[in-house]
Amino acid sequence: MALTRDFKETVVARVERDPVFARELFDEATTLLISGEPETARVILRDLVNATVGFEKLAKMTRVPSKSLHRMLSPKGNPSMDNLAAIFGAVSSKISRSARATRPRKIA
Repeated sequence: MALTRDFKETVVARVERDPVFARELFDEATTLLISGEPETARVILRDLVNATVGFEKLAKMTRVPSKSLHRMLSPKGNPSMDNLAAIFGAVSSKISRSARATRPRKIA
């Protein structure tokens, strides 16, 4: 059976409409990195970058060329700790802002 939608498109759409899902993916990437599975963590982080800040904006935020960021977040990438921290920080910030924007307001 053929898939009707690209997996990456599905992830992007879900992250855009569901901030809880985005946070869970982020937490999973963090856990995988700490647990010794950096390849999978980088792939998940790459999907999150695509779905949140985008590589061009991330390049401006981190002062690292977009192509370098793409390579860093590939399964065989080798980002420095400074670059990885900057990437995690940018994605976390974007996810947090998205979650705040979608929370229902309390009516007094």
